[in-house]
Amino acid sequence: MQKSFSLPISRREFVKMASLAAAGLAAGTTPGMAATPSTPQAGTMAYAGREIPLLFDTDVCVCGGGPSGAAAAINAARKGAKTVLVERGIALGGLAVLGCVYPFMDTLAPDSDTPYVAEVKDRLHRHGIEHYDGVTRQVWHNPETLSLIYDEMCEEAGVNILYQCVLVDSIVDKGNITAVIVQTIAGLAAIRAKTFIDTTGDAYLARAAGVPFEKGYEKTGNNQPMSFRFEMGGIDLNRLYQHVAVELKEDWCKSKPPHFEIAEAMHRKQRYKLEELMARGVESGELTQKEAEYLQAHSIIGKNGVMSMNCPEIPVEYSASDPLSYSKAVTVGRKMMRHIAAYLVKHLPGFEHAFISREAAMLGARESWRIRGKHYLVEDDYHNQSRYADAVCRTAWFIDAHGEKVSEKLPKGAYYEIPYRSLVTNEIGNLIVAGRAISASFILQASMRIQPTCMSIGEAAGIAAAWGLKHGIAANNVDWKAIPAKERSYVSSRK
Repeated sequence: MQKSFSLPISRREFVKMASLAAAGLAAGTTPGMAATPSTPQAGTMAYAGREIPLLFDTDVCVCGGGPSGAAAAINAARKGAKTVLVERGIALGGLAVLGCVYPFMDTLAPDSDTPYVAEVKDRLHRHGIEHYDGVTRQVWHNPETLSLIYDEMCEEAGVNILYQCVLVDSIVDKGNITAVIVQTIAGLAAIRAKTFIDTTGDAYLARAAGVPFEKGYEKTGNNQPMSFRFEMGGIDLNRLYQHVAVELKEDWCKSKPPHFEIAEAMHRKQRYKLEELMARGVESGELTQKEAEYLQAHSIIGKNGVMSMNCPEIPVEYSASDPLSYSKAVTVGRKMMRHIAAYLVKHLPGFEHAFISREAAMLGARESWRIRGKHYLVEDDYHNQSRYADAVCRTAWFIDAHGEKVSEKLPKGAYYEIPYRSLVTNEIGNLIVAGRAISASFILQASMRIQPTCMSIGEAAGIAAAWGLKHGIAANNVDWKAIPAKERSYVSSRK
């Protein structure tokens, strides 16, 4: 049986690489940056009674290539850490690219853009995507352009990306993860690293390593309802704008085409002009009540006549943390999607010639599992505008817990901060968790889960991982405020 992957390198390069790998294995894990490069290794590793290929022996392994994962990998690599990024799809960006979650919502906090977020915006502009609508601060991106930008940034930083690669298991020894097991297109393989960053969104690596976790709302056990987003092409955007903004006098969307949005949500306090349209669909039997309750759509810059549909919202009884329920939600959501699309084509001016042009490649899970880390964020942190000396970012996005609670926005200029201690645990020394699965209650998570905030959290995770390795400090003992201010992505005003 073949024990390793064939490598497209010369015999001389192979011998040199094998020698480096052997030296690294003999030396073991020592404080400081790794001497071995993040290049494919020729060795093997014992797992489940068999020998599987050891793909990488590296400094940092990031699991999950969504908004926080791409940010973590790029920033770790830029700070000198040899970095591998594991992604289960064939594009980085997570829900922003594969899930049709568009655009990036505004944090509503002043000066919240960390350097990485500002750079992504700048690169969108340089690629011809005008992300600013002139009114709001949400980022109107383009999914295909965004995935290209992430590829470019990873290539420039020297990140090794493993596409179509699924995290399977972790190997833990004495409170540290020594390796992760992944399923590749060639079969099972291992990746050894000094520090691991869990950006799976579901805290999968953390849970596999034995970190305490929570899921769902503490009062009901329900996850936030998922969405099965899709795109519709063939839309006459100007006719749609004329009908919604002029004829119906809907002032929900403050911007004009090509940046335009429609929305309705029957279960919210906000009353939308399109609610009557959707209610008629329920009366006629063309829509179910659940299909009619939530509708949102945004134009996509760079895709003329195409809108990203933030719907259907799948009923809350389908769980983002149960594999059988999740799978059923896909089938249910696809049917709901078709019903909504057909109804809009028949009844909404501007959609007369529209059609489904793309389905998301993943369901939009707003919340699933969350770790219990060194610091646990709660709802009071939002209302009290908490500040932390080890804060890695700020946000003021309102508490947006679909189906449970929607909070009023904070006063203009207000915000709360997210501390580094909410990214690390007591149980695993070399693990950082970034993105929507950090240590927070269900209600607080409903505020911090938006993509710019997750990007900033991932950015800090990458910086902290590289800093810890460089100075021989375990990831869960890194003191974020001790890192020189010029090397941090965010500095809190609290000392």
